[in-house]
Amino acid sequence: MQKSPNSDIPVETLNPTRQGTGAVQMRIKNANSHHDRLSQSKSMILTDAGKVTEPISRHRRNHSQHVLKDVIPPLEQLMVEKEGYLQKAKIADGGKKLRKNWSTSWIVLSSRKIEFYKESKQQALSNMKTGNKPESVDLYGAHIEWAKEKSSRKNVFQITTLSGNEFLLQSDIDFIILDWFHAIKNAIDRLPKDPSSHSRNLELFKIQRSSSTELLSHYDSDIKEQKPEHRKSLMFRLHHSASDTSDKNRVKSRLKKFITRRPSLKTLQEKGLIKDQIFGSHLHTLCERENSTVPRFVKQCIEAVEKRGLDVDGIYRVSGNLATIQKLRFIVNQEEKLNLDDSQWEDIHVVTGALKMFFRDLPEPLFPYSFFEQFVEAIKKQDNNTRIEAIKSLVQKLPPPNRDTMKVLFGHLTKIVARASKNLMSTHSLGIVFGPTLLRAENETGNMAVHMVYQNQIAELMLSAYDQIFS
Repeated sequence: MQKSPNSDIPVETLNPTRQGTGAVQMRIKNANSHHDRLSQSKSMILTDAGKVTEPISRHRRNHSQHVLKDVIPPLEQLMVEKEGYLQKAKIADGGKKLRKNWSTSWIVLSSRKIEFYKESKQQALSNMKTGNKPESVDLYGAHIEWAKEKSSRKNVFQITTLSGNEFLLQSDIDFIILDWFHAIKNAIDRLPKDPSSHSRNLELFKIQRSSSTELLSHYDSDIKEQKPEHRKSLMFRLHHSASDTSDKNRVKSRLKKFITRRPSLKTLQEKGLIKDQIFGSHLHTLCERENSTVPRFVKQCIEAVEKRGLDVDGIYRVSGNLATIQKLRFIVNQEEKLNLDDSQWEDIHVVTGALKMFFRDLPEPLFPYSFFEQFVEAIKKQDNNTRIEAIKSLVQKLPPPNRDTMKVLFGHLTKIVARASKNLMSTHSLGIVFGPTLLRAENETGNMAVHMVYQNQIAELMLSAYDQIFS
């Protein structure tokens, strides 16, 4: 028996034979102060096979993760509802516009999210590097809509998330893109509409992913008492979390009071605080206000295009800068004096984009909802002359603002077609651009793809037979 030079605790000397089957002494030094040093000895038993029995983890965080993993199951077993290849373009990230860049992605739709892979999910998971996760889109609160004006490609729809991310998805095959549109829309509709329920789910999800103080206190009772500095840190976090919760509740209550007490839109309009809008107003209301049958803004845009845009390549097909278009829209809505010859509107695609947005924002399209089915039935007729006469009869029955605005617009578009050799815009091209904008069903049904074909054909016929229809 020997004594350690730094301690009064004896240390047993082991011979080589005992080292193979006996206990190996391991010294752990722990300094509690500058003057007092104590040493402890701890045995680690070696089995005959030479394997070391794994010691019980005393680390609180590791222990809590194992406890939570065993106690709380995953928040939701996400079932894959649909997967396949589509063309994808991300056009906004957190509200910041991005340059449109199309790429082929393997799309995986589950009950509450969409994941984008560069290849099929099985290949992606097998080839995935550490930390290289697929892009995921939370569908809670998301909005889905067809976005024909966002791209020259056909069959494009847009998904906008609560966080401000925007994605375009596209396929050249009609039934495939329709299947995806309805599958994603149904997934969004099934999600809870009550924000508080989503918040509760998120809170539970956070508890699963992080350490829970209550669960730790319940399941870590066998762990030795923590050091004082650890307890202080834990108390600080609990106090900080409680203060954050009270602040959020205070803000929520103030917002509720503000929303319930705010005046109605009609009251603000009567007081003159909010003026009547140009964009988003009913066509007949706007024309009555301006004492005309064709909106002034429509005339101004057409005049500007005919002055400096008839020979521009891709006129009405090419999109202008969206921020500049929104600026023009704001000025028009504020009834400020508009001069489209100003240098800030020198890009003619901004003017054409604003004109298309005006018609797109009409609460009821230029071809009224009540006439939609009648126009579709007219375009289905086999004989061309019969089709033209049927369309002409329907146009004459339209309200004056719709009929006169339609006459001015399509008369302008015939001038675009007359310069097709320079601007490369044929009747077919303009029909694709304006058909869905001017003519749509009030309630979209499963015949959306078929309606899209008829919409384009009606717009084409209005251009090719303009003189006969509006004579």
